[in-house]
Amino acid sequence: MRETFLNNKFKFACRDSFLIEYYLEECYMSKKIINVVAAAIEKDGKIFCAQRPEGKSLGGYWEFPGGKLKEGESPEEALIREIYEELNSKIEIISFVNEASYDYDFGTVVMKTFHAKLVCGNLDLLEHQDSVWLEPSRLKTLNWAPVDRPAVELLSK
Repeated sequence: MRETFLNNKFKFACRDSFLIEYYLEECYMSKKIINVVAAAIEKDGKIFCAQRPEGKSLGGYWEFPGGKLKEGESPEEALIREIYEELNSKIEIISFVNEASYDYDFGTVVMKTFHAKLVCGNLDLLEHQDSVWLEPSRLKTLNWAPVDRPAVELLSK
């Protein structure tokens, strides 16, 4: 039996030239899973929103800042590290907001968002092109990255 891969399908050509087409199940064509964390940082009743830089993946979209977990890190440890690396600031995690996932072309992002408060620092933009502090009721005015949208929905209520 000869196997070929074409357009997300396996085609099996049998000896009698009978062609059987099987669509791959997700378990065979699964995308890379990318586990990330994000912080909805609150100060004076407003939430910090950061815009991804043009030219990078998801450039121009708004997000709650954070990043990828490293092996052996808890989500909370990863978030505290990422905020320090990306924004030169320290946060305190207050509570869990949600977990959401989104299938991008580069992989499936699984994101845990936490409500946090700024402990020290000025949230310097080391990885983002812009930022804004918004009241929760105004969060939906921004063009959010798809994986952030469920958290925006919860936080804007």
